[in-house]
Amino acid sequence: MSKLKCESETQMIKDDKSWRAAIAAIVATLFAGISGPAVAEEASSGDGWRFNATAYAWFTSVSGNVTARGQTFDVNAGFFDIINNSSSVAAFNGYFEANKGPVGFYADLVWSNLGFPKSAARYRNPLPGLDVNGVVNAQLGYTMTIVEVGGIYEVSRWSHSPGSFTAADALLGFRYWNNSVAASLDAVMTADLYNLGFERSRDIDIAKSGNLEWIDPVVGFRVRHQFTTSQTAFLRGDIGGFGLGSLFSWQAVAAYAYSWQFEGYKLAATLGYRALATSYTTGAGIETRGIDLVLHGPLIGFSVKF
Repeated sequence: MSKLKCESETQMIKDDKSWRAAIAAIVATLFAGISGPAVAEEASSGDGWRFNATAYAWFTSVSGNVTARGQTFDVNAGFFDIINNSSSVAAFNGYFEANKGPVGFYADLVWSNLGFPKSAARYRNPLPGLDVNGVVNAQLGYTMTIVEVGGIYEVSRWSHSPGSFTAADALLGFRYWNNSVAASLDAVMTADLYNLGFERSRDIDIAKSGNLEWIDPVVGFRVRHQFTTSQTAFLRGDIGGFGLGSLFSWQAVAAYAYSWQFEGYKLAATLGYRALATSYTTGAGIETRGIDLVLHGPLIGFSVKF
């Protein structure tokens, strides 16, 4: 009897282990079925190159000062002040980014030809002994070309749910500036404006900076968040110059994008806000030239991702 009892208990233990193994296998299969697609989607996103080409307009307001031939002019102009005096209604921007896995590179182009009305630009009158009849306002023309190129590395990523994640990127690059300033003001002064750096043109005196060119090293950080596969947002900040190009420069950008599929391409509309500042001076005395400006305003854009 005892032998039969032992054999029965042994069989029960074996059967119990078999059931436990079967249940564990079923649970593992179900878990793999749930988590497998998400893991595959995450891995597939890093398999090949991903490209993003964007054209967007930056509706720029400007504050700060510019110096042309030793003469400094304070500027404070909103976007609507500028469009009434500019050959371009807004700055034109083109942005391109390519990524493979955590590594990528980007290029950004800004070109604008801005005009400032007399009410938005004031001559500082920095020279002692210069007799100015009343308040002298200046009309400024400012042309800028900014080209930035750099590399991107995704340092961390946090997955929240299928189709949603947050990622942090480090950026390192160079920003090339090419600027020119022409300032004109009514000749309502009892002074030899030519010796002060102005050129006579009819009844207007004009100070020109010529081309101001330099290259800034740039380091930055970007945080991206994908709410769903069709909704994303990002925050970016960077600093540069460090006395190697300009004295100092900084940038801050925040944007939201909504995307949809069309003919096999992923299209996106972007809405955001951008601020970009720099401080650069060269020369001495009457040959002093420079800009110390903050450019800021909303931006809208259209992207193609493939």
